[in-house]
Amino acid sequence: MSGLFEHFNFAVVIILMMVGLYVVFASNNMIKKLVGLSVFQTSVFLLYISMGKVNGAQPPIIAEEDLHGASEGGHDVVAQGAHHAAEVLYSNPLPHVLILTAIVVGVATLAIGLALVVRIREVYGTIEEDEIDALDYEINLEGAAE
Repeated sequence: MSGLFEHFNFAVVIILMMVGLYVVFASNNMIKKLVGLSVFQTSVFLLYISMGKVNGAQPPIIAEEDLHGASEGGHDVVAQGAHHAAEVLYSNPLPHVLILTAIVVGVATLAIGLALVVRIREVYGTIEEDEIDALDYEINLEGAAE
């Protein structure tokens, strides 16, 4: 049971992933499908952010006074700053930067999906997949000759 609490964030990721996937497969409403995809996407963001966290590490920010300056007592401050940086455990900022980019791309993709749903609603008068399939069959949009 303590293992679950140690990896609570991964349990949350799995739950969100399964909920999002279920909504995508179980719903016929296109807006609900887009919401399910967004929940699934959020779970992936949380997964990458959780993996990017290093326990006991600090952000990769080195103070300027540690790197620049004149010599103090016969020791070069730049060499001391570099030696200090080698001893300290830093977190990798790359996963967090990539997730920020993915969030922007996800919002843009969601906006395009919503715009398509609005256009589908204008053409078909509904956003339910079953009704759209029935209308397609009725007016023969699938290219079958009768």
